[in-house]
Amino acid sequence: MNEFPIIETERLILSQLEEKDIPFITEYLQHRIFSDLTSNIPYPYTENDAQLWLKMSKEAFEDHTGYTFGIRNKEGHIIGAIGLHDRDDDKAELGYWIGMSYWNKGYVTEAAKAIVHFGFKELKFNKIFATHLYQNPASGKIMEKIGMEKEAVLKQDVKKGGEYFDLVMYSIFNDMK
Repeated sequence: MNEFPIIETERLILSQLEEKDIPFITEYLQHRIFSDLTSNIPYPYTENDAQLWLKMSKEAFEDHTGYTFGIRNKEGHIIGAIGLHDRDDDKAELGYWIGMSYWNKGYVTEAAKAIVHFGFKELKFNKIFATHLYQNPASGKIMEKIGMEKEAVLKQDVKKGGEYFDLVMYSIFNDMK
């Protein structure tokens, strides 16, 4: 795939991250809760972090190892991000975040269903998995809503701020073969 895909859902447009998104990404991820509830978002989150993430996302696409989409409303304004990252030949990891003012509106579930479909139909993955920190059960509910099943609890799998945290892993398999 040479051109980054654009996926439209009922309420959203999923498209490549752009330079113009950096101020919004930086603003959304300023809240400490994103660092507290995820394994890889730093606090404080700076514009430099957003620029680095954008660069890494573009490189992953060019290397065919990842697809990071901006989650946008129909007007094209970024409200979050979602991605699939190739972890080996036939499986990928799903990850996502959304700005706090857009929580509990079903946007991540809608985006995740579309991304999983894309991963199976277009990228031909056999398995898509996702993890969440044990203290973030809302993320697990999203995983369940898109058809994922709990596969494992990875004990003390993430170290943040000198503390170890458990990760809960969910997965779904390709039935589109």
